[in-house]
Amino acid sequence: MSEPPKLLVNKPKKSQLKKVEQPCSTPSSASTATAWRLLQFRRRYKFLWPVLLAVNFSVGAYLFMRTKKKDVEIDEEKKDVSTSSIACQPREPILEDQQRELFKWLLEEKRKMKPIDAFEKKCIDEEKAILKQFIRSQSIPTLR
Repeated sequence: MSEPPKLLVNKPKKSQLKKVEQPCSTPSSASTATAWRLLQFRRRYKFLWPVLLAVNFSVGAYLFMRTKKKDVEIDEEKKDVSTSSIACQPREPILEDQQRELFKWLLEEKRKMKPIDAFEKKCIDEEKAILKQFIRSQSIPTLR
């Protein structure tokens, strides 16, 4: 029978490694050789793992901050455009007849909607009641 693998404290010599790497027909010696190669790989490149983790973390942080910065710039541009359009182009008020036509169109669209549950049906009915009040009223309130 074969001996179980021994844990080595020091690095083995090349002559000892050649003995382990020789192909054998038994599966246990193949698994020990594979385990030994893995252990060698870990020992040889143990300085590399912290470096890889640090680089990975820094690249991730850079990408995260870069996308965050673009989002902030886009929001600022939208605010600038919206404030400039309000200051330069005040909108003209919509005539009452046009508002009534719009309310009628909204009421027709609300009637076409099919509610999923009782709560949604209640909300749609309330909105339709408000639209009907606006359509029937003699003067429509303006928003300023």
